[in-house]
Amino acid sequence: MYNKNNLFLLKNITFLILFLLVYQTGYTSTATASINKTSNKAIQKTIQGKIVDETGVPLLGASILIKDTTIGASANFDGEFSIEASYGQTLQISFIGYETQEVVIDADYLNITLQPSSAVLSEVLIVGYGQQKKKDLTGAVTQLSSNEFKEGVNISADNLLQGKVAGVRVIPSNGEPGSGVDVSIRGVGSIRSGSTPLFVVDGVPLSNTNVSAPSPNFGLGNSSAKNPLNFLNTSDIASITVLKDASAAAIYGARGSNGVVIITTKQGKTGKAAITIDSYLSVSNVIKKIDVLEADDYRNAINDDAYDHGGNTDWQDELLRSGITQNNNFSFSSKTESGNYYTSLSLMDQEGIVHNSGFDRVTARLNAEESFFDNKRLKVKVNLTASQINETGVPNGADAGSDGQLIIHALMANPTQPVFDEDGEYTNFNLNQNYNPMYLLDIYEDHTNTVRILGNAEASFRIIDGLDYKFNYGVDRSVSERNSTIYPNATDRTPEGAYVQTNLESQSTLMEHYLTYRFGFNRNNFEVLGGFSYQKFDFSGTTFSVTGIDPKGTGVKPEYDPGYSGQQNGLSGYAQENELQSYFSRVNYNFDDRYLITASVRADGSTRFGENNKYGYFPSFALGWNLDNEQFLMDSDVINQLKLRLSWGQTGNQEVQNKITQASYSQSAAGGYYLYNDPTLTNGIVVNRTANPDLQWEVVSQLNIGADFSLWNNKLYGSADYYTKTTTNAILNIPAEPLSPTTTVWQNISGEIVNKGFELSLGSQIVSTDDFSWSLDVNGATLDNEVVDLPVSELYSGSVAGPGLSGVVANIYKSGYEAGSFYMLKHLGFDANGADIFEDFNNDGAINSDDRQIFEGALPNFTYGINTNLSYKRWDLSLSLIGQSGGLLVNNTNLALNINNIVSDRNVLSEFYNAGASYSNTPQLSTLYLEKSDFLRLNNARIGYSLDTDCLNLEWLQGLNLYLSAQNLFTITNYSGYDPLINSPRNSGGNQSIGIDYTTYPSSKTYMLGATLKL
Repeated sequence: MYNKNNLFLLKNITFLILFLLVYQTGYTSTATASINKTSNKAIQKTIQGKIVDETGVPLLGASILIKDTTIGASANFDGEFSIEASYGQTLQISFIGYETQEVVIDADYLNITLQPSSAVLSEVLIVGYGQQKKKDLTGAVTQLSSNEFKEGVNISADNLLQGKVAGVRVIPSNGEPGSGVDVSIRGVGSIRSGSTPLFVVDGVPLSNTNVSAPSPNFGLGNSSAKNPLNFLNTSDIASITVLKDASAAAIYGARGSNGVVIITTKQGKTGKAAITIDSYLSVSNVIKKIDVLEADDYRNAINDDAYDHGGNTDWQDELLRSGITQNNNFSFSSKTESGNYYTSLSLMDQEGIVHNSGFDRVTARLNAEESFFDNKRLKVKVNLTASQINETGVPNGADAGSDGQLIIHALMANPTQPVFDEDGEYTNFNLNQNYNPMYLLDIYEDHTNTVRILGNAEASFRIIDGLDYKFNYGVDRSVSERNSTIYPNATDRTPEGAYVQTNLESQSTLMEHYLTYRFGFNRNNFEVLGGFSYQKFDFSGTTFSVTGIDPKGTGVKPEYDPGYSGQQNGLSGYAQENELQSYFSRVNYNFDDRYLITASVRADGSTRFGENNKYGYFPSFALGWNLDNEQFLMDSDVINQLKLRLSWGQTGNQEVQNKITQASYSQSAAGGYYLYNDPTLTNGIVVNRTANPDLQWEVVSQLNIGADFSLWNNKLYGSADYYTKTTTNAILNIPAEPLSPTTTVWQNISGEIVNKGFELSLGSQIVSTDDFSWSLDVNGATLDNEVVDLPVSELYSGSVAGPGLSGVVANIYKSGYEAGSFYMLKHLGFDANGADIFEDFNNDGAINSDDRQIFEGALPNFTYGINTNLSYKRWDLSLSLIGQSGGLLVNNTNLALNINNIVSDRNVLSEFYNAGASYSNTPQLSTLYLEKSDFLRLNNARIGYSLDTDCLNLEWLQGLNLYLSAQNLFTITNYSGYDPLINSPRNSGGNQSIGIDYTTYPSSKTYMLGATLKL
């Protein structure tokens, strides 16, 4: 147990240091500018001008820099600027998407027109261990810049991808603040492990393991794992790059099978030092309510008056609230002749829409880069972020058993039950497996404190022109403590009360060396990369519990003094480590800007795998052809740019448990024996796990055919890709051979999971005039998933929760079907008496488990996003829509609200009652609870207004933007649950579950009012 005072001290010291750095850096920059201004005062004058695009539209934010100095300015809303300069000096004018232009000052007022750069394909993209112009890329890569991240309550960086990248799905596990998010790129490629890609932040690959302490299960389920990216302040992010195909991701080898997401944070920008303050206030409410019977309807439905308790309670209204979020972000940036600096401080306080839940985060960042020696030969860069997160949880978890968890209790609660009895105490329902939800909130406390520091230092040295050496050293460390208490209570779940403290420490250390050599001759250009990487992961944790604690409000809370009352027990701990050692190389070849070749290979060695397969090798090869540089297209009036791409490569998956290749033993009475005449049983040695030194990586092979294009003077641009992605050597814990010491063994199986699909992204600047502009970007992706040649008949997962449903699973993995298909009875309706009618699939005259059928599929076969931006004078409007079709969900929530509840003093779904279902129907998993997950959602809408700061006559004010934003404003769907975009983690047997909605925490819609101030 670490000291909470140390956390408080760390937070304050960190912020004090950052404040001093900001103050000192700002003072230095101001002083430098003052010196420059004073020394040139005799020859300088105010130079004014206006910057517009090729159609005459002002370019707000265009950067102006006096060449060979650090003096700069930015264009205002009307494209106008002013700067102190002299005749004969040169201005460098730059703007994203336009060619940088140099203008010699020869007048007091300059009219400057920027021309578009060679379309979107000329932008520079971040790739693994480097960067490339998009026109030189041969892989399937999509990059989003910060101006594409619309304001919203986005706790985690992965939410910024939603609806923006073709083939990328972002699926929350629930709506709890800071909760986990499943990000899948091009389908599901593994039975055992999740689909989460590798995240790389400023060159440091992150582990996808939990960084916050897990919660105990007091019979109401464990709180789901928190998002490992929720420590990042999304306002600090400059760009997010998604590496989708194996050609792009193979440079990350054994961790690239699910794709790679590279996150780059902001640096200081050209121009004078700038301060940005962004603040917003938002209110969130449940996205919709579940339609259960109201009190009067319930009274009409029941046959037993004993179930009418005289109240009139909407339990969803009692449990849910309007959650308020406050976010304040301060940042300072500066760029000097030799380096740049960026610092930020962010404070976020988010109330959950369920009472007593919340997320509080403080994040500080410092990014600095400085250059040394001749012509910036040596560059040293430091990226550092520190965060402290305080979370308050509720008794709600996806792995709750038949009793369910908080939300289910609220939905099942009899609406005629009052919240409080006549004595002012919480009403005791006197039921098994259904309790007063407000009482559960009152007896439960859950607080988690997590401190995480991610930092890396980079040194880049130009040995000779074209040859650069780079060293990268990074550390990612987190410390988390969770204090969970359930006080003595009147339920049959931990009635004596209990307190559990869980501690978790994790750290990864990265060290990389690599060389990049760029050279060319005639029309041949080469870039050769070679390097070494070593990363070590350490995890440790402890848990102890106290049972039989004092009632709530008595004495000292166990969180503050665990020894105050009760009996200590359940002390346990663990420590693990694993290492990854890698060698990587890549060659890029460009002939005459027409023909492109990329080849890479990575060798990864991991301590997780068997002695006979410590290393895996992951090659890739890609070709590109810039047709627009061919003679027959160079003069085309239609085609500005056209590139064809072809790539093949292999990536791996090393996300397995530590030590599974080694044998495991324990002492047990089951294997015991009697020694000589001693009647005392001596524990014997039992084999818990069979060794398999031949275990090796899962391998994903991917073929990609694509094209990038820009047409009609760059007014229409986009990309199209077709891919096949095949997973082999899948790692599963399957039945062992006869006479094996254990019943199961971890092995690579011969089956395959095949994903195929087509992706299309289109963008256009539809209108561009002085007063009005309109841009539109759309993306869509298809997906066809199939399990092939599985060596066992089938595998199951997706455990279903509810009374009488113990051991029932919904997902099946079987050859010839989609991964995670559904396996259940087919419901045909109700007979004249309201009894369920199921299809007798095997025609034996009886309805039982043998009549279950396979239904596809959980994975939608089409996903899409629509993003548009409009501006009129000083007003701007942006809309983002997302949608999907062709997928199914098991509505486990509805299964818990089955018609049988009417005869057990519980509430039911209105739909079941209105359908005339019989109260005697026994709840069974069937297609009655299988629904389409198709939807169209207005994911984000934002309207903003930029004030004319010139009219305010305040030289220190660069810009002020006021905005109103809404998230999840409406959803068009026939799905009856809270949210069709959901996936509850209901894994079984180590196999991942797909497409199950067991209501753990509802999603919300949010309205936000904010302001961005630039000084």
